Amino acid sequence: MRVLSRASLAAAVAVALIATPAAAQSAVQPAAPCDTPATHRVAQVQGNGEATPLAGQTVRVEGVVTGDFQRTDQLSGFFLQDTKPDGDPKTSEGLFAFARESFKDVKVGDRVLVTGRAVEFNGWTELSPVTAVDVCGTGSVAAQPYTLPTAESSGGLEPVENMLLTFPQPLTVSDHYNLGRYGEVTLSSQGRLFQPTDRPGVDPALNARRSLLVDDGSNRENPATLPPIVRTGDVAAGITGVLGYGFGKYRLQPTKQISYKNLNPRLPKPFPVIGNVKVASFNTLNWFTTLGSRGATTAEEQQRQLAKLVAALRGLDADAVGLMEIQNNGQTALQALVDAVNAEVGAGTYAALAHPYPGTDLIQVGLIYKPAKLTPVGETKASQDPVFSRPPLIQTFRRKSGGQPFTMIVNHLKSKGTCPSSGPDADQGDGQGCWNATRVAQAKALLGLIEEQDLPNPLVLGDLNAYGEEDPIDTLEAGGLTSVTKRFVPAPQRYSYLFDGLAGELDHAMVGRQLLKRVTGATIWHINSDEPRILDYNTEYNPPGLYKPDAYRSSDHDPVIVGLTLPGGKS
Repeated sequence: MRVLSRASLAAAVAVALIATPAAAQSAVQPAAPCDTPATHRVAQVQGNGEATPLAGQTVRVEGVVTGDFQRTDQLSGFFLQDTKPDGDPKTSEGLFAFARESFKDVKVGDRVLVTGRAVEFNGWTELSPVTAVDVCGTGSVAAQPYTLPTAESSGGLEPVENMLLTFPQPLTVSDHYNLGRYGEVTLSSQGRLFQPTDRPGVDPALNARRSLLVDDGSNRENPATLPPIVRTGDVAAGITGVLGYGFGKYRLQPTKQISYKNLNPRLPKPFPVIGNVKVASFNTLNWFTTLGSRGATTAEEQQRQLAKLVAALRGLDADAVGLMEIQNNGQTALQALVDAVNAEVGAGTYAALAHPYPGTDLIQVGLIYKPAKLTPVGETKASQDPVFSRPPLIQTFRRKSGGQPFTMIVNHLKSKGTCPSSGPDADQGDGQGCWNATRVAQAKALLGLIEEQDLPNPLVLGDLNAYGEEDPIDTLEAGGLTSVTKRFVPAPQRYSYLFDGLAGELDHAMVGRQLLKRVTGATIWHINSDEPRILDYNTEYNPPGLYKPDAYRSSDHDPVIVGLTLPGGKS
């Protein structure tokens, strides 16, 4: 064997190193980031249940970015989706990565490998914290068509959490309460959503499965950029976005601009109800002349509120209007409203009745009328029954030319708020809310007033705080009164209030048998429940450019109008 000297051996090694620099370099340099493969598929992280089976574990997944919301005024992260579904319909193919643009800026269409800890953040499966985001090319993901309502056995929206979806069907705006505050709108399939206790055939579970909350890609309050200002009843189709989760609800974050069609246009005036006498009911939503109690908190807000209320009353142009939520400070608030209306429509057009027993609540009911059209018959009355916290006001009228009298009984029954924890007035879980027993007792007391005082041709109207198929309404109907809105207003239009995305009728007009023969029409003027609250008179939170001194969003209740054709006297 040939033995090399030390010098010869050193020279040979040097030549070998010079001759193979690439091999030497590859032996000492780390692999490129994109060469580090995924450890899990997205579907494995999601699992086939409500929570990730890998909670707390660090994983590396691959997907294409489908939604970019990385800015700090957005969601501080992005959505990615596996391009090769695992075939299990119970597992989602999408994930949310909590990674701001300052960490690694990505864009829709980037193919990424993301390393992070799998967590269930308040019900939302995501990667947080994210320790690596590697952009390794581009790709595309087609939005998966999805149709509402969700199937009862599908597990709801969990199987498509974080995925890119498109909804080809028409979806109707059912709620916009937080449109201005959080940029949220709730849409529903098969038309708007109604209160289950307002009409027969409404299934609460189906309501939930028909609903989709559309967000604005942000968790900020009072966003500077608002979604489109819509009315309930407006419709959109082809909505596309990624399905996130937060604050206990699934939320579609749109990735394309939504185009709404105005299929529920504003009416400048109520539908005509014909007749020779027109009466109305209107909840004013706390018309107070005392600032900082309820209603307006500043003089500017008070003038804005007053302008809207005047516009609404002008549009109603009723001969008599029963009013709710007027400050209980004698005639001060009521007369201020009448004076403002008369300043617009002519001195002396309306007069206000004095409530003989308004009660001790901060608010009272009121009644204004046109002296040129109606003449009060007898004294103004009120019940002193302690069952009423806001005693009803009772007044009989005749047309100015004489003829058949009728009696208005203006009410504001006990509300559903501030529930007791036990007893008959606690929430019984039947959908009617709390204080239902008290409202039933008040309904019975109203029937007693009609009988005991022999009130001619009674018209019970006002905010009864009970939907159309609840016990208080059933009680009044069993006592011989008929809902004229149920009789004359088509079911799709029979609502006056919107609560939690569900429309229903809290404001009623119910007449005795003889007066029913004289009712020529009834309508509900949808100037308030269909309008988002961002259009009201308040200055806090509402962008100043949105306010207008018109009737729309003058309150949160819609006014009800009834037409009567009363015989006798001259037309």
